[in-house]
Amino acid sequence: MTGRTPGPASARGPLRSIVIVGGGTAGWMAATLLARRLERQPVKITVIDSSAIGTVGVGEATVPGIRDFFREIGVTEQEVMAATQGTVKLGIEFVDWKREGERFFHPFGLYGMRSRGVAFHHYWRKMNVAGHASPLADFCLATALAERNLFMPPTDRPVHDLLFFDWAVHFDAGLFARFLAQKAIAWGVEHIDATITDVRVDGRTGFISGVDTSCGKAIDGDLFVDCSGFRSLLLGGALGVPYEDWTNLLPCDRAVAMPCTRSGPLTPYTRSTALEAGWQWRIPLQHRVGNGYVYSSRHISDDEAVATLKRRLEGEGLGEPNMIRFRTGRRTAFWQGNCVALGLAAGFMEPLESTSITLIQTGIEKLLALLPDRGFDPALAEEYNRTTGLEYERIRDFLLLHYFANVRRGEPMWDRCRDTALPEALAHKLRLFKARGHLVRYEWESFQDPSWLSMYAGFGIDAAAHDPGADHFSIPALESAFARMKESIAQAVALAQPHDAFLGLSARHPARAQAAEPGGAPDRLMMPAR
Repeated sequence: MTGRTPGPASARGPLRSIVIVGGGTAGWMAATLLARRLERQPVKITVIDSSAIGTVGVGEATVPGIRDFFREIGVTEQEVMAATQGTVKLGIEFVDWKREGERFFHPFGLYGMRSRGVAFHHYWRKMNVAGHASPLADFCLATALAERNLFMPPTDRPVHDLLFFDWAVHFDAGLFARFLAQKAIAWGVEHIDATITDVRVDGRTGFISGVDTSCGKAIDGDLFVDCSGFRSLLLGGALGVPYEDWTNLLPCDRAVAMPCTRSGPLTPYTRSTALEAGWQWRIPLQHRVGNGYVYSSRHISDDEAVATLKRRLEGEGLGEPNMIRFRTGRRTAFWQGNCVALGLAAGFMEPLESTSITLIQTGIEKLLALLPDRGFDPALAEEYNRTTGLEYERIRDFLLLHYFANVRRGEPMWDRCRDTALPEALAHKLRLFKARGHLVRYEWESFQDPSWLSMYAGFGIDAAAHDPGADHFSIPALESAFARMKESIAQAVALAQPHDAFLGLSARHPARAQAAEPGGAPDRLMMPAR
């Protein structure tokens, strides 16, 4: 189903009402951003959300784009972290993914410095081949801060790439939804606490005309936003849009989540640890540690998965295990007729790279960019479906690389992952990187070059050659430049403070001064571009 049927010609005119079915993170993110951006327009926004229905609510990690969302709705990172027991996230530590006993870091930051139009990793490879090996992580400020449990607000205008990094947040998803709900209701969003008893579909247009609720109210609307979770009551249920299953590519289909008390340091990063039948997340919050085991039910039973997670908790368990069943994939259309799905109602990408919330965010942004009138020109839905489909596929392929690149021998799930037939777009990326270190960037690529580079380096995927431009500089010149880069990063790290100290100060000093810039001029860190 493609959503090509237009609305009735007599229905032309601005939207008068938007009905959001489902609350949780997706519903209240949609409500707040729509209310903020449409505040001067005569459109009524209603959220129908039942307090009797629980949400998945374990998505506690984000990517840096979430801070753009905060700015859009007029709140600061400090406000959000104070309201949600939040912490800083500088990236993700991957433990035992390549093989047991090895780890690497995926940072929100750049590696090294370009020179003469040649990316840093080509110079780095040249040095490695010449016998001057140094971990790629040595040239990333975000990684250096994370390793030491430090943080400082990044400067808006770094004098050179070595000082560029970004950050995201960890938060309690339930508290975040509550925080957003308070904002949205204060901005005029109506909240109806009820369940949906029926979805009314116009037999002539195929559009949703309204929903009936358990409280007796019949809610009509122009645009419907499906945030009903895995049930996908509107898009998948009432409109019958099929689901495209990607379990053949990404093996995990279940998760068990269980928070616990914290016994270690308050780390400014997420940790992902590969296990025999999947992987475990660790997300530090101020009041607890979020833990979960994402696993393949073909390779471990539910009972064994729960026992494994409980055994690996660092502190006392808080509450009972939360069992989640899922199918990785997406709806074949995200916008059908007058209904747009967000969050789990649209699709599910396992939480390996914290993409669930960013897909909600970009979905809302695309909807606003293509916001229809009551005529619902099919071209708008077509473009939304095209770009969102690409976004899901790009994320899928990045996640798939994590599994495919492993060298954990003798474990059925991981052995099978290495034999996966890759989608052509991902296979093409790998071929070009292995040939000459070339990094391919596609349309609607959520993860940019440094992220792919962190995976290639972390899994030991090497290039057969480097950019010939890297041969402009001699090995001694590169040695000197690399030493200056490391010193510049060390100077920056010296200005940072402990992560927990930053969180303690943030409530008293919400507008802290940006960090000073160490390290000297760019042309003294890298070679002169002569």
